[in-house]
Amino acid sequence: MMFFDVHTHHFEPQKNIVSIINQYPKDNSIDSFFSVGIHPWYIPKSESELKFEFDLLREKLKLKNCLAIGECGLDKLSETNYEIQKKVFKKHVELSEHAKKPLIIHCVKAYNDIIVLKKQLKPQQAWILHGFNKSLQTAQDLVKNNIYISLGNALIKNRKLQTVANEIDFSKILLETDNSEESISNIYNTFASIKNESIELVIKQINKNFNKIFIV
Repeated sequence: MMFFDVHTHHFEPQKNIVSIINQYPKDNSIDSFFSVGIHPWYIPKSESELKFEFDLLREKLKLKNCLAIGECGLDKLSETNYEIQKKVFKKHVELSEHAKKPLIIHCVKAYNDIIVLKKQLKPQQAWILHGFNKSLQTAQDLVKNNIYISLGNALIKNRKLQTVANEIDFSKILLETDNSEESISNIYNTFASIKNESIELVIKQINKNFNKIFIV
């Protein structure tokens, strides 16, 4: 059985787990699968530093083990000016389209803006909103606009999120550990219990979703 962890900040190599490790442009290169992007919390204040980080990002996108761009996105609680965040996010979208790699999105209190940008920019590459933990209505709005949602350890105790997991089209869901210590296998088992499905069926469907998006 193969488990797919679409977004993690922790990594311990295991034969039955495919993990996409979150990286920032200045991080040292790694041999494992990774994504790379400029998080809205850490957008450089100077134009020259921002250009430097995007130059690094472009180089890392050329590596075969780079599976996606991100995490990047919009965060209304970030100290970074929101218009600058939008500008930087759009640049990530351009790179995603050019490199033909999916986008892993961090979003806080900006879901409507993400949907608006999706409609405006009309990307061909998949968008994945990671760490989703909002309402069923928000999840439905995202999925209706062809945005995947990735669920993590909040599934274990958050009843609202369990409702989301049960109601949303299975073909638009991915699973992740993010920065938690929870194992991806436990998140899979929790999801299977919520869906009242066998773990084998869940693994098969998430595998299908993953392989539809990522080139491994």
